[in-house]
Amino acid sequence: MRARIYVSLIAGAVLLNACAPAPKPFALPAPPKPEKPSQIALRAVTLDALPGWQADHHGEALVAFQKSCAKILIRPKDRDLAANAQAPGGKVAQWQMPCRVAMGLNTHDRLGARRFFETWFVAYEVRENGGSTEGLFTGYFEPELNGALEQGGAYQTPLYARPADLVSASLGTFEAELGGTTIWGRVENGRLQPYPARAAIEDGQVVGLEPLVWVDDPVEAFFLHVQGSGRVKLPDGSVIRLSFAGKNGRVYKSIGRVLIDSGEIPADRLTMDAIRDWVLDRPQQGADLLKKNPSYVFFRKLEGDGPLGAQGVALTPERSLAVDRRYLPLGAPMWLSTHESLNAQKPYNRLMIAQDTGGAIKGVVRGDIFYGAGETARARAGNMKRPGRYYLLLPRTVVPTHGGY
Repeated sequence: MRARIYVSLIAGAVLLNACAPAPKPFALPAPPKPEKPSQIALRAVTLDALPGWQADHHGEALVAFQKSCAKILIRPKDRDLAANAQAPGGKVAQWQMPCRVAMGLNTHDRLGARRFFETWFVAYEVRENGGSTEGLFTGYFEPELNGALEQGGAYQTPLYARPADLVSASLGTFEAELGGTTIWGRVENGRLQPYPARAAIEDGQVVGLEPLVWVDDPVEAFFLHVQGSGRVKLPDGSVIRLSFAGKNGRVYKSIGRVLIDSGEIPADRLTMDAIRDWVLDRPQQGADLLKKNPSYVFFRKLEGDGPLGAQGVALTPERSLAVDRRYLPLGAPMWLSTHESLNAQKPYNRLMIAQDTGGAIKGVVRGDIFYGAGETARARAGNMKRPGRYYLLLPRTVVPTHGGY
């Protein structure tokens, strides 16, 4: 699951998500019971009733769906598709026939792709049970930094590999309704404790950390920590891709919110560039500000296509959506209806695939759009903060029982 730069939530800050290798065995006391999450409600609608359904390029969404299907087809058939048994999605077996059909389709055939989704799926409007169908939609992108494999010159900020003593635990292992929630930390005296906070790590108080690469910009490094994945361009022109490998288990704190609450930057002027300028103009205060976010992310080098989302597949620009997997299954098609990030008057309606999660993506109706890489993606993600709604597409053989309305 990715953590990444939720630049669009920048009025609330720059946020976080994730996925990691299987943890080593450890002694874990009974975890504290968090508040019960909200419940999802679904209402069946016709696909033709979805705003803009006929006009979309469904073949582009099919590209992303095929990546998810490659994962679904190798999962045990008797498993729930969703991480949380309380979430809709049905069994993996109910997805495998649609996936086998999808894998054989031509993604350049727009009409054929649309007919595929119309043939195999039913759409359900998503709502928080007893609440609204409308929620917040933001955006994120894949940044590129300048770096070197050795410390020296301008390259003084390390990006660390996952520590050997960092472990994770899926709470769904202990209680089904907590599925989709993961906690992180290290074992101390037989108990799982949060890993040291950002300030301790950056001040060199944690021994044994191994830098993967050194970068030349501490602010961009911070944004990459929030992002959880990105690219680093080396002096010889080669590029390495970094992916999320774990986090320290501390609660994320928005530095954007700190700047707003302190009166340093008005809420309507808060952007990623505004945060960056504020930090660079005040070297000591800026460093102290970054440390106010105790959350910290560790990385691994990624070979091949990327960045990877929480489902373990490479994300597709403007077709991959991060959702809260306590309520929605990864791999499922989602029809998104909101407005453009750079033009609040222009509708943004398209078929996307739920392939990622994020620490700030919490709620029944809450999504984060992956915009890709580059300056255009950065600008669009940085300005994306729109109300909207979405619709979950489920195979016709799946009959959800989630509070119809």
